[in-house]
Amino acid sequence: MLESCQNAQERWGGVHQLIDRWLQERHELVSAFGALRDKPQASSFGEDVQRFCEILVDYVSAGHFEVYEQLTVEAKAFGDQRGLELAKQIYPRIEAITEVALAFNDRCDSGDCRDHASLNGELKRLGQLLHERFELEDCLIEVLHNAHQQQATATPL
Repeated sequence: MLESCQNAQERWGGVHQLIDRWLQERHELVSAFGALRDKPQASSFGEDVQRFCEILVDYVSAGHFEVYEQLTVEAKAFGDQRGLELAKQIYPRIEAITEVALAFNDRCDSGDCRDHASLNGELKRLGQLLHERFELEDCLIEVLHNAHQQQATATPL
């Protein structure tokens, strides 16, 4: 998962400040997830869960309320029907994954994530869903950015 995160940063780093910041948040999310998943039960486990949840909520919120909105606005501005159609197909799956992530956060906020052993299966499932989400997001960025970058460079200023 960390490798695909780094590959995305290499491909799109510098494209847009918003996306750069979001991809950095993704890297932090993956790192926090790895630390949480690989950590043996210890006294700081609750702090690690809290840190992961904070980054998780920030990441999914930035996607929904900043990045996706900006990509959609950009696609509309360029008359990118293909990009808009792709977004229409992908967003529902991303939203479903967001619901799982937010439910996990809500459980942890209510104190239901203190037992490391009971979280192993849920963390594994959440990790798989986050990986899927990252792939969907990368697809959106690639299609929307590449189409718009080509159009922007082809249009003389």
